[in-house]
Amino acid sequence: MSDLQACLWLDADIAEAARFYASAFPNSEIRSIDPAPADYVGGKKGDPITVDMTISGRSVMLLAGGEHFAPTPASSLMLVTEDQAETDAAWNALLEAGGQPMACGWITDHYGFAWQITPRRLLDLLGDEKTAAAAFAAMQEMAKIDIAALDAAVG
Repeated sequence: MSDLQACLWLDADIAEAARFYASAFPNSEIRSIDPAPADYVGGKKGDPITVDMTISGRSVMLLAGGEHFAPTPASSLMLVTEDQAETDAAWNALLEAGGQPMACGWITDHYGFAWQITPRRLLDLLGDEKTAAAAFAAMQEMAKIDIAALDAAVG
């Protein structure tokens, strides 16, 4: 079967972006940084044009695409965390690098990509008809998700 791989189009130094993502998220690594075989719009032969990497265990390609397209929150990367410490670490890594918080666990990184930093506990609460409404209401009041506050809200 074919694999589904995300490709993130950046108007930035993709090698720098790859190093950031590899350092910000556990289970991440850069597999290769590939040079352009020829000059292209926005770059020269030999400039990094693609990066093949893993971010949080998932295969991702970064593409030096230039200024033609910008990321939008209509597409996002969802990182499911196991506890508050993981949630805080991911959120803080993005925030400290210039990320912009949004509502309900969403944050835009300094490259413009939207991330959902989502504790597994939130997904469990939203999937249970007894706790979904209270968890949903509590989540709507949060930027970064607070697991203890969710648990308090659902009683």
